[in-house]
Amino acid sequence: MFLIRGGRRGKAATAKSASTAEISPAASPMRVVGEGLAHRFPGTDVLFEHLSFTLEAGRTVAICGPSGCGKSTLLSILAGWERPWAGTVDRGGVRRVGWVFQNPYGVAERTALDHVVFPLLAQGMRRADAEPQALEAMGLFELEYAADRPFAALSGGEAQRLMLARAVCAKPDMLLVDEPTAQLDTRTAHSVSHVLGNLAGHGMIVVVATHDRDTRDACQQVIDLADYAPADPALGDSSPADSAQGGSSLGDYAPAEHPTADSTPKGERP
Repeated sequence: MFLIRGGRRGKAATAKSASTAEISPAASPMRVVGEGLAHRFPGTDVLFEHLSFTLEAGRTVAICGPSGCGKSTLLSILAGWERPWAGTVDRGGVRRVGWVFQNPYGVAERTALDHVVFPLLAQGMRRADAEPQALEAMGLFELEYAADRPFAALSGGEAQRLMLARAVCAKPDMLLVDEPTAQLDTRTAHSVSHVLGNLAGHGMIVVVATHDRDTRDACQQVIDLADYAPADPALGDSSPADSAQGGSSLGDYAPAEHPTADSTPKGERP
């Protein structure tokens, strides 16, 4: 688990400061193992099938593929919000999951700092102690200048980065991010990718759903859902009976016969 300390209001911080922030590593190894996953919603085609992977702390993982292929759905499955149609997910050691949605949301009249400090207050910290950590997190995403602005006055890109800073303060074991650079310019997008990589390097599992090639290339592991689309989407060849095994399960898994999502070097992906 990480903990960002320090920071001072009014002092600008950049993504580079993430490499110098004091961050405590996770106490124990974490990994998420998906085995034989497939998913479809009632009355719709199969999105993906035969999907197996291992996600480990210290790595950033890109989930990519064409629109409608199930990227956000897979995030929901990883979070435990959606039960897979087939297959199992073992979230070994992951107790807290953070999720940053593609469309940022907040309380219009509350300040940016109010939004970021809230997770720390929920953990029992006093406001005076929580503000420096919240400002440090905002500094990682170059947002300290907006601390006193109401949420309604933020641009789409600022609001998106604000939600990333808020997620950092929630101290998740696994951070799920849906299209983090969709509303950002190229320079800011590179900065965000750098910070996410640094957070992973200090003991977090970071999973990013993206259609952006630069964001994908910045990740150490790629799950391309185009590789797991069924030949006949209307049917697939997974049995819905397997969905009874969905959700979390314990134990190690034997290697799947289908190539796993992390078994192919990233450079060989299309």
